[in-house]
Amino acid sequence: MKRLNITLPEDLIKKMKNLPNKSHFIAEALKEKLERIKKEELDRKLIEGYKATRKEDKKINEDWEKITLEGWK
Repeated sequence: MKRLNITLPEDLIKKMKNLPNKSHFIAEALKEKLERIKKEELDRKLIEGYKATRKEDKKINEDWEKITLEGWK
C-alpha cells in the first residue's frame, strides 16, 4: 500500500465522517469507478466495431441467404 495525499470536497468528507475505514471505502469506490470506465470504453469500442462492419456483415448475410435458398426455388 502507498499513502496518498488528496483533497476532497467538504460535503463528501462530512458524509464519510462515521465510516470506520475511510481509506478502504475510498479505495473500493475508486476501484469500482475505474472498472466502470474500463467497461464503458470496451462497450464503446465494441459498438464502433459493430458499426464499422455492419455493411459488410449485411452483404455476407444477403449472399448467404441467396445460397441457402437456391435449392428451395
